Amino acid sequence: MKLRIKGNSIRLRLLRTEVEKFAAAGQISEEIEFGTDRSSYLRYSLVTSPGAESIAARFSGNEISIVVPIAIANKWTSSDEVGFECEQPAKPRAIRFLVQQFERGWYPSRIPQQQIIQRASYILR
Repeated sequence: MKLRIKGNSIRLRLLRTEVEKFAAAGQISEEIEFGTDRSSYLRYSLVTSPGAESIAARFSGNEISIVVPIAIANKWTSSDEVGFECEQPAKPRAIRFLVQQFERGWYPSRIPQQQIIQRASYILR
């Protein structure tokens, strides 16, 4: 799973095999360590939550989590949808995040952004 942070936006890109692991376990995480001190790390996760009513980003401790309602996660992982995009209010500006699945040799950047957004809107219905 790849993490991209630019400004106030976060993007997670998962291989199809990672999407399958997420579908089976309800979560997937990666971690990057900074130096030899075990407390110097950043974990980023995509998780499902039975109580979640909407997609949300959370930051606690050393972890960035994108929390997805189970119904949305099930719909996304069992279809050929590319991904979903959401915006979360925050001060001083909103946080945008995009979750995509991709395969090696296939570049979502070649898909018009409007098509990805339309697919995301479909998933969120």
